[in-house]
Order: sequence, then structure tokens, then C-alpha cells
Amino acid sequence: MNIDPYIIIWLAALVVFVIVEAMTTALTTIWFAGGCLVALVLAVMHAPIWAQIVAFLIISLVLLAFTRPIANKYFNKSTVKTNAESLVGLEGVVKEQIDNLAATGLVTVKGQDWTARTAENEERIEKDAVVVIEKIEGVKLIVKRKSEA
Repeated sequence: MNIDPYIIIWLAALVVFVIVEAMTTALTTIWFAGGCLVALVLAVMHAPIWAQIVAFLIISLVLLAFTRPIANKYFNKSTVKTNAESLVGLEGVVKEQIDNLAATGLVTVKGQDWTARTAENEERIEKDAVVVIEKIEGVKLIVKRKSEA
């Protein structure tokens, strides 16, 4: 019995992609495993190699484009923001007036003091004002007065 070498190649690639996917939890290669499966079926049906490769590429890209956003929505819910990222959107209290031009500003958030700046250089925020953290640049919080947020 003579087995087409492309069957072995597609089967080996399928196994590799499935093993890599099993070792990770990030849905990284499952799309290509689907493409390999279709190419393997075509190889068993003795389709030309160009058809196998085209089918692999098309199926892999279609799976990647259409199912990845859905998979990320449902499977990556448990991603937890780490450290500083978790501060974005929280409120803080200004402990030292925020003035970009004078390079001053200190905000307390969750019991920790952070250097803070505003998005606009002309804006100043007085001590004891409540601010909302918009983003983090380096080790500085970029904040906005709560009433504006």
C-alpha cells in the first residue's frame, strides 16, 4: 500500500498544531489545525498539492478572521488587569496640586501615592479634588477632574 506523502505531512502538521494548542490556553494554533484538517481530507481524496495548500490557507484565515473575535469574547473573560493597569477608571484624591508646567502633582489611589499629570498642560487641579484616572504613562497617572469625566 502506497500512502501519499502529503497525507503524512498534513497529519503531522495537524498533530503539531493540536499539541501546541493543548499546551497553551491562548487559542494560538487551533485555526491552523482546522486548515490542516481540510487539507488532509483533500490529500486523502488525491487533490493536487496546490489545492491542498490553497484550502489550508483559506480555511485557516477564515477561521482566524471570523471565530477569533468570538472566541476572545467568551474565552478570555478571566484576563485580569495587572498592577497599574487596574487603576485606569478608578478615582483618586489630589494630595499635591497637579500642574504640568510646574511638574507637580500627587494623587492617592487605593492607599498609594502616584505622580500625576493632566492631559492638557494648561489645566491645573487643586489639592483635595477628586480625579479619575484616564491612563498611565510610564510611572505617572494621567488624570481628569471627576466632574469632567
